[in-house]
Amino acid sequence: MTAFDLHVVFDCADPDRLARFWMAALGGYDFPVGVPDGFASWEEWADANSIPEEDRNSGRTLVDRERSRPDIFFLRVPEAKAGKNRVHLDLKVAPGLDGADRRERIEAESARLVELGASVAQRFAEEDGFHLIMRDPEGNEFCLA
Repeated sequence: MTAFDLHVVFDCADPDRLARFWMAALGGYDFPVGVPDGFASWEEWADANSIPEEDRNSGRTLVDRERSRPDIFFLRVPEAKAGKNRVHLDLKVAPGLDGADRRERIEAESARLVELGASVAQRFAEEDGFHLIMRDPEGNEFCLA
């Protein structure tokens, strides 16, 4: 059987903002291409090349520095998110921990992500372990476990 590369794609209203959130949330990701020589920013480049405002920030890409995780794409779409995600990301922030240590690690990471623009949707303290359902700045659900 053929193996395929996997890319994760987010439809969103603000690709740059969401890409920067996930870059900070996940760590180890960067934008794949630097600003062209002679320009201080992509905005400066877009101005110099007469790129209309409505065509800017239509998409962003993140690549893992180690190339061990999938690329993540953020594509601007006109419609807002509606309903619960059918697929979501689970961030394993407390591997090998249990009990109070697990909860403390998850809560600490949750606080960091809230500072970046996420929100806590639900807390679960179940027999198999504590975990959180969170939302990124555009409302996409993800779990901290």
